[in-house]
Amino acid sequence: MSPPYDAVLLIAFGGPTRLEEIRPFLARVTKGISIPPERLEEVVHHYEAVGGKSPLNEITFRQAEALKSVLKENRLPLPVYVGMRNSSPFFGETLRRMANDGIRRALGFILSSHRTEASWDRYQKNVADARVELGLEAPEVAYCAGWHDHPLFIQTWAELIQASFADIPVHQRLSTDLVFTAHSLPTAMASRSPYVEQLEVTARLVAAKLGHERWSIAYQSRSGKPTDPWLEPDISDAIRKLAAEGRKEVIVAPIGFVCDHVEVLYDLDIEAKKIAEDHGMRFLRASCPNDHSIFIHMMANVIERKLKTVEDRG
Repeated sequence: MSPPYDAVLLIAFGGPTRLEEIRPFLARVTKGISIPPERLEEVVHHYEAVGGKSPLNEITFRQAEALKSVLKENRLPLPVYVGMRNSSPFFGETLRRMANDGIRRALGFILSSHRTEASWDRYQKNVADARVELGLEAPEVAYCAGWHDHPLFIQTWAELIQASFADIPVHQRLSTDLVFTAHSLPTAMASRSPYVEQLEVTARLVAAKLGHERWSIAYQSRSGKPTDPWLEPDISDAIRKLAAEGRKEVIVAPIGFVCDHVEVLYDLDIEAKKIAEDHGMRFLRASCPNDHSIFIHMMANVIERKLKTVEDRG
């Protein structure tokens, strides 16, 4: 029996790949949002500080290639395409390429580990809008289920965090604070989604896998008006609190992000690290999943589960 889908579509946020793309990228991301020009220029400097580009696109294509190989090994030789919301290849570009390649039914995999309106619902609307624009030749797109508590996702993070603990003397590891981070959201948006609950589940499962009891959750990269309520505590406040308690080391694990990009490389590796060091603390940051082998196998397993579910129904 042939699989119910002709291809996999990886769905990601996108990012600028060189200096001249940064401002157009930010204009797309903030379209319709009132943000002071000086704030946008500040973000431009963040990109400049981490090399003048985001590695997100490159990593997503590495994920696609690795996933294609694992699916082939598992006797599911499906092509894997990449579509981005805010940079090329945009959803419309990718859907047209898929149509030209004869793809009629695609399975979408959203590269967001925790569900919000912005990270899941809006992606699906963006893809639906691109399909309408393309017309009748546009491939149909179904979607994989969420995976915030998938055992292989938990294992991925446990291994990545364990690598950071390896830099801590053995006798200090159990007393070292582990702070999980995710992108902050306006509290009103968060209340309409399972975002916070899913983050807490992921953090608890990872900590249990590690056998580590000193953990907490903090939020990062908030934007918007300072007077608007957003999810707290902010990572900077969490670090200051630990320093005030006399803590000397902290490991930060950005479980809300699946690959390195500016909000990890700048907001954590530069900004949060400086706050920690200014307060006499050692700052260690666990790597993001990127194209870690276990994470790629998790993606393949989520896809295989969806295929089996569809095949069983019909």
